[in-house]
Amino acid sequence: MSTTPATGTSASDQSLRGRTVLVAGAASASGVAVCKALEAAGAKVVAVGRDAARLENTLADLLDADLRTCDLSRPGDVDALSQDLQEMYGGIDGLIHLVGGWRGGGGITGQKEDDWDFLQTNILQTLRNVSRSFYDQLAASDDGRLAIVSSTSVDSPTAGGAGYAAAKAAAEAWVQAIAQGFRRAQSGAKENAQQQHSAAVVFVVKALVDDAMRSAEPDRDFSTYTDVQALADAAVGLFGQDAAQLNGQRISLVPQS
Repeated sequence: MSTTPATGTSASDQSLRGRTVLVAGAASASGVAVCKALEAAGAKVVAVGRDAARLENTLADLLDADLRTCDLSRPGDVDALSQDLQEMYGGIDGLIHLVGGWRGGGGITGQKEDDWDFLQTNILQTLRNVSRSFYDQLAASDDGRLAIVSSTSVDSPTAGGAGYAAAKAAAEAWVQAIAQGFRRAQSGAKENAQQQHSAAVVFVVKALVDDAMRSAEPDRDFSTYTDVQALADAAVGLFGQDAAQLNGQRISLVPQS
């Protein structure tokens, strides 16, 4: 499976002014970094999480974010959120899906049902729900962008991480299907085809790291981990790239040695 290296980008300008971007899983360390970078670049951030208090606490530094609580595993709740954002903002221009989590087991026979339920709900079901509900808005945007974070384990799965790698692989397949949908509608061989303006991509990491993790384990080697700020910069950078070239890309954010 081919993977495109990420290109550097700066999140300090106002290149995203006028765009509305939804960040799912916004209260996580990666979500906070992405939300801050998007707002710094001028975007209207819709920060979505399950816990209102946690959203308030972790994103208190944001100036103008729209904090929303929503259980993204419930299709009806996501549909309601989509309808509300359509009415308030005329739809969204970007969707950065950061909902996930890790569960492992002792080999193939040690893969437990409750772990699989957790993985497929958080990694795949939330993505399926939110992408279906917001697909038309992203397709209608002049600069529609959708991104997920996947794992190098998809390329080299282990028996102990079988469930995690399988869920991530399924999420990647779903994003590729979204990319094909954008391509077919916007630049395919159809009389009403438009110039490609929406794109769906996969960011690939081994794992993510933030300053709190480094402080908690100062002797640990995080050199192959991707800093959450690098992910945030990559998310902002999506909007400055050509949609036709970007669409369907699997972009590596693994640090180069």
